[in-house]
Parts: sequence; structure tokens; C-alpha cells
Amino acid sequence: MQLADERIELVPFKDSDFEFFQKIITCPLMMEHVYDPLTYDEAKSSFEGRLPPWKFESDNWRSFIITEIINGEKLGYISLRIVNHEARIAEVGFMIKASAQGKGVGSKALKLMKQYAFETLTLNKLVAFCSVHNAGSYSLLEKEYFSRESSLKQNTLMNNQYRDDYAYGLCNPAL
Repeated sequence: MQLADERIELVPFKDSDFEFFQKIITCPLMMEHVYDPLTYDEAKSSFEGRLPPWKFESDNWRSFIITEIINGEKLGYISLRIVNHEARIAEVGFMIKASAQGKGVGSKALKLMKQYAFETLTLNKLVAFCSVHNAGSYSLLEKEYFSRESSLKQNTLMNNQYRDDYAYGLCNPAL
């Protein structure tokens, strides 16, 4: 399975990606609108649950490193996990490192993930959740044709404060 366009490639997580993953998921600035940064041990556990092999029946995340083809630089990661097997619905999530934000990387990665989800996995729907304060994430989702389906009040607990989230959805246009 090759998930790539002219600029980026989505490569399934491998052991050597832990340091990159850990830098993102433990960074307070990167995690500001996502959830409380993880400890090293929490990051290690989360990472190990994302390593292949992955099966459709799994409840784990299927995660890919977003890699720039020309130089092999790791730009972020994007993941999906099946949240309703019977209805064929998966949640998608992404993290783009600060130096790669605003350069179309997230959009390209999300396009490739939609293609994988709808064409390879034949999913019915993708959903995503993000903080109402995370303009970068909700703008990306809307640019990629996700519809804001609801506003979830006090949905996420961060720094001992409840935060509101938006819920997004995108149905498979072929179904």
C-alpha cells in the first residue's frame, strides 16, 4: 500500500519513529488545543499501541508518519481508528510539527487519509474532533469538506478546566 502524492508520503509507524512522536505528544505548545501533554511513559504506551500490525477489527489507532519525499523529513503524523465497526465509521486525528504548519502538509495528508479510508477500507464515514480554539485544525477539516456537525460543551478536560470541542464528519461520497 503506497499512500503518497508528489510531495509527501504516509508511512506506517515503526519503532524508530518514537522519538519524533514523543517530541510532539509531550510538547505543551503542540498539545495546547488537543489534551494535556503526555509523560514519557504515557507517550511510549500510546506509541506502542499504534505500531503495526493493525486490523480493521482493532480498536487501536492506525498511524502514519507524514514524510516529505524529497528529503525524508518527518513533518507530522496522521491516524485513524474505527469507532463503530458495524457502521464503518472511523475517527481521524493529525499533528503537524510547528515548522510545517500552514504549508499545505495537513491538507495533503488528510486527502491521502480520506482516499485510504474510503477506497481501501471502504469506510462509510470519517469523524474528527477539535477544540473550538484550534482554528488551524477546524479550518483544515472544513477545507477538506468535513462538515461541522455539533459543538460539544465541556467535552475535554485540560489543565483541570473543561473545554468545548467541535465534532466534524465526512461521509463517503461513493456510498
